[in-house]
Amino acid sequence: MDICGKRILITGGAKRCGAAMVRHFAAQGATVLLHCNRSVAEAEALLRDFPGQGHRLLQADFSELSNVSKLLEAAGTFDVLVNNASIFFRPGSAEDAAAEKSYETINFFAPKLLMEYFASTALPGSCAVNIVDQAVLTCADGAYVESRKKLAALTLSFAERYGDSGLRFNAVAPGPVLPPSWAPDSKMEKTLPTLPLKRPVSVDDLVAAVDFLIKCESVTGAILPVDCGQSIKLRLAENI
Repeated sequence: MDICGKRILITGGAKRCGAAMVRHFAAQGATVLLHCNRSVAEAEALLRDFPGQGHRLLQADFSELSNVSKLLEAAGTFDVLVNNASIFFRPGSAEDAAAEKSYETINFFAPKLLMEYFASTALPGSCAVNIVDQAVLTCADGAYVESRKKLAALTLSFAERYGDSGLRFNAVAPGPVLPPSWAPDSKMEKTLPTLPLKRPVSVDDLVAAVDFLIKCESVTGAILPVDCGQSIKLRLAENI
């Protein structure tokens, strides 16, 4: 797919890796529909710097699924969907323990609604990329991981179901890229030494993986690990 001139909806696109994706595809001539929740000022600053016309900011809190429908009404049709928005709390924290419903709503049901709308409106040749987590390739569990595994499984289901319609569905499963928002000064000292490559995932590499899955028209139903090898040992140990 040539992204130039295409309309691309990127959820959670105002900050961190989402913002890098937004900048990347806008620079290639795509018309960006940038979704955010609370980061409106950051999203507006991004949009001011983009070349071209037609870029839009779509604000919605996905903890209420009715807001997804309102966002789609405002968005209209688009050629590419990148489900990047998610929540993640410190494992074992009180917030994490209380977030089971929020994980399922924001990390699974909201992107599911977006995928269903996309599948019903997009033209042949269009594609969607879901950002999940390297843990979906392992036997890890917990409410957060389960929400990501459900989205990964849905990716495969949609790829099979809508292939005849000329639509593609893939996912990227990243490892540690940036410190989590609840530990912005973390050096990830405990995690990085356990990785085969002993370093964090480059934001540019994550964006490149999304770019590849959008542009390579022969790939659908792929869950692409971009994790510096984080999932290797668990996959080998679990024979999965």
